[in-house]
Amino acid sequence: MRTPDRRIRDDKFAGDDEDFGEDQDRDSLTDVPGGIRLQKVLAEAGVGSRRHCEELIGAGRVEVDGETVRRFGARVDPDHQVIRVDGKRIPAKPGLVYLAFNKPPKVLTAMSDPRGRRTVADFLGDRSERLFHIGRLDYDTEGLMLLTNDGELAHRLAHPSFEVAKTYLAEVTGPVPKDLGRRLATGVELDDGVASADRFRVIDRSGNRVLVEITLHEGRKHIVRRMLAATGHPVSRLVRTDVGPIRLGNLKPGTSRELTTAEIGELFAAVGL
Repeated sequence: MRTPDRRIRDDKFAGDDEDFGEDQDRDSLTDVPGGIRLQKVLAEAGVGSRRHCEELIGAGRVEVDGETVRRFGARVDPDHQVIRVDGKRIPAKPGLVYLAFNKPPKVLTAMSDPRGRRTVADFLGDRSERLFHIGRLDYDTEGLMLLTNDGELAHRLAHPSFEVAKTYLAEVTGPVPKDLGRRLATGVELDDGVASADRFRVIDRSGNRVLVEITLHEGRKHIVRRMLAATGHPVSRLVRTDVGPIRLGNLKPGTSRELTTAEIGELFAAVGL
């Protein structure tokens, strides 16, 4: 009598990879009934190929709900369990979208506008997800915006208590005195309180136009423009280049890209997720 093929399973995941890890050290993680194999979740989250993900598991670099898992066949629930690789959380929950978008000037930070102005939604195509924009940009300000349907991440990134830094390039009227960086770091008195910069440096000078870089974790309306205007250097152009660990890079105006798994993990880490 033929011995039944041990790889055939009686559940809906019978098409998954076989249990290469049966001889691995056991762990105490309880398998989720009807769950998905851990290496499949990792691969679908963009961590790497199934084989690479199995190597990560075997090396003890993968955690589920804080417990190191060494079984390749461990079954997990990506909708409710937190999965980390090398200490960084991965976007395991299906259906979540994380985008970087380069907002052009004269575009409204909104998904619609009753006055008919161009909005962020006009550049995203026919997406079915309900996306939240993280870090509103003024109508005339351009540069990096993050968009996601991950409500928890969006809330934390936008909340001032997490102090996610944002970096801008600003073209201002010169000349810029040597002590401007110190003044901005010390704090500038505005009509709604003192605002201070984390970092400041001059990038380039051309006549009476000076390009400066300023980093701060403030989120008040028009904060960069108001701070620089209060020091006598009104802004003629403003571009956001960084939101936390995410950089604008060479993303063209009006275009978007999906964040990498590593970038998403860095965002999670920045807000304690």
